[in-house]
Amino acid sequence: MSENNFFKQARANFFAGLALVLPSVVTVAVLIWIFHNVSNLTDTLLFFLPGKWTHQPLANGELGPIHWYWSLVALAIAIILVCLIGRYGRNYIGRKTMEWLDHTIMRVPLMNKIYSTVKQVNASFSSNKSSFKQVVLVTFPHPRSRSVGFVTGEQQGLGPEKLISVFIPTTPNPTSGFLVMVPESEIVKLEMSVADGIKFIISLGALLPEHPGQVSSPLDREQVHPVLK
Repeated sequence: MSENNFFKQARANFFAGLALVLPSVVTVAVLIWIFHNVSNLTDTLLFFLPGKWTHQPLANGELGPIHWYWSLVALAIAIILVCLIGRYGRNYIGRKTMEWLDHTIMRVPLMNKIYSTVKQVNASFSSNKSSFKQVVLVTFPHPRSRSVGFVTGEQQGLGPEKLISVFIPTTPNPTSGFLVMVPESEIVKLEMSVADGIKFIISLGALLPEHPGQVSSPLDREQVHPVLK
């Protein structure tokens, strides 16, 4: 085997192995990242235990990072507490207590703004209906480009034409993005499920639905176009 053929074969094997290993590595890395960030909050639940039990000792006698298995214990305690609070909040006394707590927080300056915003966002995403109603194409970020977005609501009374709230996620991390208000006539609706739309975003546009169907524009309901062909 010549040297060129050897390097070509090695390169092909490397990229083939990378395609097989990368999804698992990224998945594990994301789970570790989530666990690390969550544990920074839940570890405080172990305040009643001596630090020398839960933390690694350092050479100078100080306490180092917490042992990972104690972080798991703290996470389990947090889950149990949330379940207990949820069960308590479902009965009459619990509901009245939560109403009193809600009313008290809403009377605290600054805190009420943050609390009400977080509560509205949480209610939006925890409702039975999906917060994302439709996958669409919109003109963004400049007139000659199109971006995939998700319809989140309709706004009336902000202008002569009804405006549609569209969330345009970033890729490959769809948890951040841009919220734009687009006239209904300028939106192109895709016959694509929300799940397929999210996959398309995360995959950097590499994964199209198996049966993408067609798109329709409010400007011409009779006209259809192939999806991203």
